[in-house]
Amino acid sequence: MDPLNPHPVWLQVPDIKVENVSQYVSTIMFAFSGTYALLFFARSLQGIGSSFSSVAGLGMLASVYTDDEERGIAMGVALGGLALGVLSETHTHTHTHTLSSAQLCWSVFQSVEGTPLFTLLKDPYIFVSAGSLCFANMGVAILEPTLPIWMMQTMCSPKWQLGMAFLPASVSYLIGTNLFGILANKMGRWLCSMLGMFIVGISLLCVPFATSIYGLIGPNGGLGFAIGMVDSSMMAIMGYLVDIRHASVYGSVYAIADVALCMGFAIGPSTGGVLVQAVGFPCLMVFIGVINILYAPFCFLLRNPAVREENMAIIDQECVMTMKNYNTNKGGCEFPLSDNSEEEETEE
Repeated sequence: MDPLNPHPVWLQVPDIKVENVSQYVSTIMFAFSGTYALLFFARSLQGIGSSFSSVAGLGMLASVYTDDEERGIAMGVALGGLALGVLSETHTHTHTHTLSSAQLCWSVFQSVEGTPLFTLLKDPYIFVSAGSLCFANMGVAILEPTLPIWMMQTMCSPKWQLGMAFLPASVSYLIGTNLFGILANKMGRWLCSMLGMFIVGISLLCVPFATSIYGLIGPNGGLGFAIGMVDSSMMAIMGYLVDIRHASVYGSVYAIADVALCMGFAIGPSTGGVLVQAVGFPCLMVFIGVINILYAPFCFLLRNPAVREENMAIIDQECVMTMKNYNTNKGGCEFPLSDNSEEEETEE
């Protein structure tokens, strides 16, 4: 449930309709805008519309898939849809822009009151999760405006290669989100996120060593795969943290997750252009790569998050009634094999 839209899950569909309308209008504006102000407004409108769909969509998934393992798989598939859109956009846009013109390219009702947004922001576990989402995605956000310029300066790359350079990242992100939507629950989502941030940092450190577009396949592929690990794990962890520490109303926490992603994509491009002129592209990659590596150990704090007492009573009751484990660390309640298990043990 979105805090600004406290209605049943199926009534959140209007949020998605608003997103569709805003995306349509912003796309038309991109095609025919001739000034920076109009382009800025179109991009802002596109971002507002995207927030409607992402927060409402993730909240709907968290409400429908109450089981932690199933929710993680569903989040991975949903994030894979994002990768599929990016995958089709990058190389399609560069080819159509080269062959034609820019105009062608752009032509639940809740009985429980949700936790206040600022209370969630003060939760250290949610804060660490949001930081992981922000810094991991900041790496690719910095690459998007700076890598094409660096390719033209050092590789003399033609225009069609500028978008194709991000194709490995899109494909690997699609694979990573779907794969670790399943594996993260088995290996531990905190560990999956920590390894993902390490790989993000190492991949960014390797980007300046590429001398051709083929040399970017490995670093960009590793970058997309690692971000898929972080996103699929952290989106599921955020819902799990709300379940065990707050009221199980998911709109606010996924609004925080969406803001964290947006901060990464806002800070990255806005500061990347300035920093690349001041320190150079290789030093910029080292800087953001080291930040991800240094932040990765904080994911260890999510290994066994503290459970609020009132939520513990609910979880203990659910452990007796279900066969599945809700603990991300694979520890927890033992489940009877059948209803007669206790009788069989007493007879033995």
